[in-house]
Amino acid sequence: MAASEVAVQPVAGPRGLPLLGNLLTFGKDPLAFFVRLRDDFGDVVSWQLGPRPSLFVSRPEHIAEVLGAVEQTYDTLEIGWALKQVVGNSVLLARGADWRRKRALVQPTVRPRQVRSYAATMVDCAEVLAGRWRPGQRIDVRREMARLTQRIVVRTLFGNDLQGRGSLLANAMAVVQRETGTELRGINLFLPSWVRTPSRRRLLAAVGVIDAEVGRLIRARQTGPADEERDDLLSRLLAARDDQGRSLSAREVRDEAVTLWAAGHETTSTALTWTWYLLSASPSARAALTEELDRVLGGRPPVYEDYERLTWTQQVIKEAMRLYPPAWLIPAVAGEGATLAGRPLEQGTIVWCSQWSTHRDARWFRDPAAFRPERWAADAPEPVPDHAWFPFGGGQRTCLGARFALVEAALVLATLAQRFHVDVDGGEVKPEVGLLLQPAVPLRATLRPVGRTATPVT
Repeated sequence: MAASEVAVQPVAGPRGLPLLGNLLTFGKDPLAFFVRLRDDFGDVVSWQLGPRPSLFVSRPEHIAEVLGAVEQTYDTLEIGWALKQVVGNSVLLARGADWRRKRALVQPTVRPRQVRSYAATMVDCAEVLAGRWRPGQRIDVRREMARLTQRIVVRTLFGNDLQGRGSLLANAMAVVQRETGTELRGINLFLPSWVRTPSRRRLLAAVGVIDAEVGRLIRARQTGPADEERDDLLSRLLAARDDQGRSLSAREVRDEAVTLWAAGHETTSTALTWTWYLLSASPSARAALTEELDRVLGGRPPVYEDYERLTWTQQVIKEAMRLYPPAWLIPAVAGEGATLAGRPLEQGTIVWCSQWSTHRDARWFRDPAAFRPERWAADAPEPVPDHAWFPFGGGQRTCLGARFALVEAALVLATLAQRFHVDVDGGEVKPEVGLLLQPAVPLRATLRPVGRTATPVT
C-alpha cells in the first residue's frame, strides 16, 4: 500500500512539561518511549522535544516517504552538538549541494567491486583472531569484535595498521559513544555550543585523540612513496575529483575518513556482538549455521564469492540487526512544502522514525521479540514490507557503507563460527542507548570448539 493510501491523522501524544516537553520521559528510556507512542497512541503521534514540535511515525509506508523526501522537502537533523564534533560536515550531516558533491566523491570508494577487493582483508583479520582463540577461553564479546572490526577498517581505510595504538582509538570511541548518548537523553541537547559541560569536555578530549590518530594515518599516506600503488579507501578519497576537478580539502578528507572509520568499525562490531548473543540463546539457529558453513565452505576460509551462497548466515545477520539495530533512530526536519501522505506539515517539525520500534512491530513481524532468521528466507510465507527493516536508513541518504557492513559481518561470522561456538553467559542483556545501540553490560562468553578446524590461510 502506498503512503498516500494510508490516512494520516496525528494523535496528540503524552503531555509534557513547559519548555522541556517530553524530554525527561524520552531521556529516561528512548526505546520504551517510542514503543509507548506506537502502542498507546498510534502510527502518527505528535509530541514535544523541548520547545520543538515533533511527529513520530511508525508505519513503513510513512517511513519510506519521509526518508525518500530527504533532500527535497525534508532535511537532515543535526542531533545535538556532540555528533557534529566527531564527524564534522561529512556526507553524514552535509546538506544540499554540499552533500550531493561529497556523496558523489565518497560513493565510489564503497561500491560492490571495491567491497570485493576488501573481502580478503576481512577474512584474514578474522583468521588471525580465530588463531588466537582457545577452547575454554573466556572473552568479552564486544571487546573482541570491536578490536577485530577496528583492525579491518584501519587496513581497508588506511592500508595500514595501528602499530599497537588501537586501544587509543577504541577508548576514544567508547567515550564518544557514551557522551553522545548522554547529550541525546538530557538538557545538553539544547545548550548553546559554547557551553562546556563536563560531558562535552570529555567528548572534546576524545575527539582530540581521534583527530591525532587519524591525522597520523593520513599523513603517513601523504608522505609515503609516490610510486607506491594503493587501493584503500583513503587513497580513493585523496584521489577523488568532482565534476569541476576539485578534490576534497584536508578537513573534508578528515571528516569522511572519521565517518567511514566510525561507521565501518562501530556499526559492524555492534551487529556482530548482538549476533553472538542471539545465536548463543538459539541452539537451532546455531546448528543451522554450522550446517551451512560445513556444506558451503567445507572447512576452508570464506571468500567474497561465498557471500551470496551463505544465505542462512545472511539471514542470521539481518535478524540480529532487526532485533538490535545499531542505528536505532532517524530524525528529519520538515521543510517548506513537506507533506506526509498528502497532509501538509508545519515547517520545522521534527519527524522521528525509530528502527527499534518498527523492527519490533507485530504487524510486520510475527512474534517480533523472537530470533527467527528463517523469516528472511526468499520463500518466507510472510514477506517483510519495504522499510519495515531499515537499519541503514533509506532513500538517497541510505548509508553508503551498507554493503561493506553486511559483507564484513557475514564473512567474519562465517570465519569464526566454523571453529568456535561463543557461549554467552545466561541472562537477559538490555540495550543501552548511545551513538549506537550497545549492550548495557559486558557480554562475557566461553569459547567452545565446533569440532572441525578450518583450513588456515596460506
